[in-house]
Amino acid sequence: MPGGKNMKPLQEGYKINSRPQVLDGAGLDVDFYISSPAGQILYSDHHKSDGMHTVETEDGDYMFCFDNTFSSVSEKLVFFELILDNMDGDDEPEDWKEYVHGTDVLDMKLEDIMDTINSVKSRLGKSSQIQTMLRAFEARDRNLQESNYDRVNFWSLVNLAVMMLVSGVQVYLVRSLFEDKRKICT
Repeated sequence: MPGGKNMKPLQEGYKINSRPQVLDGAGLDVDFYISSPAGQILYSDHHKSDGMHTVETEDGDYMFCFDNTFSSVSEKLVFFELILDNMDGDDEPEDWKEYVHGTDVLDMKLEDIMDTINSVKSRLGKSSQIQTMLRAFEARDRNLQESNYDRVNFWSLVNLAVMMLVSGVQVYLVRSLFEDKRKICT
């Protein structure tokens, strides 16, 4: 969304991980592409249900597009996850150092503690993202199972109706075999 309110273009030194996944819809596929700020198409997937793409950024706005024109009759439900990693590793502000006073040993211990806390925070964020992705996989599988369940129920009812019709025809034919059509005169 170029020019959006409070939106800044990406800067160089980041890595974008994108994970599109089609959760529901006919065929479970969609076209997807990523376009660079220069307008170059970096990744292009055609008729895919899921994927993972990694792009190293340059300054500017990126465009992520989903295209369903090949199947415009059926709508699709798409889960899209976008992860922005700083390759330099300095995305955490270190303003906390202003408030720490004391000896160098205390500073070393606090830095070690803060490094550990930042590492745990980063890992928790990544595990939250993985759980979100797994929920998307589960939602897609659930939608597929519900679709199959509905299809099995429909064809079971059709099969039952055909069996009832065939049994009715058979009863009629067997009765007609034993029916005496001669008229008896007395």
